[in-house]
Amino acid sequence: MEFFAHHGCHEEERSKGNTFLVTLKIETDMMPASESDNIIDAVNYQTAYNIVKEEMMIPSNLLENVCYRILNALYDKMTDIKKVTVKVSKLNPAMGGRIEKTSVTQSR
Repeated sequence: MEFFAHHGCHEEERSKGNTFLVTLKIETDMMPASESDNIIDAVNYQTAYNIVKEEMMIPSNLLENVCYRILNALYDKMTDIKKVTVKVSKLNPAMGGRIEKTSVTQSR
C-alpha cells in the first residue's frame, strides 16, 4: 500500500510530507473461507486497507509509533486474525545522502 503522509521527527518532514509504503502479513484460519467460498468467512482486504489508511493519516514522529497504531487498530477492528506483521517504509528519507527507504517492522 502506498500513502502520502506526514510522519517524521523534524518539522520539515511533517510539514512537507513524504511517500510511505505499508506491507501487511495477516495470518488467520483460512479453512472457513476455503470451504464456503464466501467473503464473510475471509479476511476482508478492503477493511484492512481502510484501517491502515486511517492510521497513516495521523502524523507521528516515529515509524515505530505508526506500526504500533496500525497493529492495535487491526486487532481492535478485525476479530478473526491470529497474527499480523506490519512494515512501514519511508521512501527517500532526508538523511544527507541517497537512501532508497528506511523501514520498521513489528509483529504481534
